[in-house]
Amino acid sequence: MRVLIVEDDPMLGSALNRGIGQAGYIPALATCGEAGLNMARDKSYDVMILDMNLPKMCGAEVLKTLRDEPNTQKMPIIILTAMGATSQKVKALGADDYMTKPFDFDELLARLRSLARRGPTQPAGVLHCGDIKLDPDAKVVRKAGAVHVLTVKELKVLTQLLERKNKIVSKTQIETQLYGPDEEIESNTVEVTIYSLRKKLGKDFIQTVRGIGYLVKQ
Repeated sequence: MRVLIVEDDPMLGSALNRGIGQAGYIPALATCGEAGLNMARDKSYDVMILDMNLPKMCGAEVLKTLRDEPNTQKMPIIILTAMGATSQKVKALGADDYMTKPFDFDELLARLRSLARRGPTQPAGVLHCGDIKLDPDAKVVRKAGAVHVLTVKELKVLTQLLERKNKIVSKTQIETQLYGPDEEIESNTVEVTIYSLRKKLGKDFIQTVRGIGYLVKQ
């Protein structure tokens, strides 16, 4: 499950990014409304967590814009807000659910799972590349029928590479998926994860483009 978090509070955004990643899902973090809107347009997410009080573009405006555009109008969205009396406003704008801050993280995860089961505009489904088939929800990859269970880091990296098939993904882009904004990045994590994926899927499946990044070609 891919979760887009749109939250401008650095501590809360980092905690959500880290907690959702530790729960086995694939988070992405935007720190303003404008960035969140652009990320939602650029890539398919299973669920969005949206704050209401955001810089550059408020949550209400982001929500209305997403609901007006064909490619994003059915994306499940949960509002996470410090404003208590928002139920009518949220319902009018077309959000699927809302929670007020402070909140229980386990309850948030349960609501995310519930919304994801309803499905986004374009369900994530299985990602393909040759004889490789990745099921992000089940956290398994199949190569010519053989099943390999993935670690959380392997799942994040492989999903990113398959979603950007035939495009180079830089080491920095991969690190952004693996770490929250306040986490210390270990220098060899990407290389170790790529090495592990190659052992499972074949040494030539993920190509290294020296000095630039990594590539999966169809």
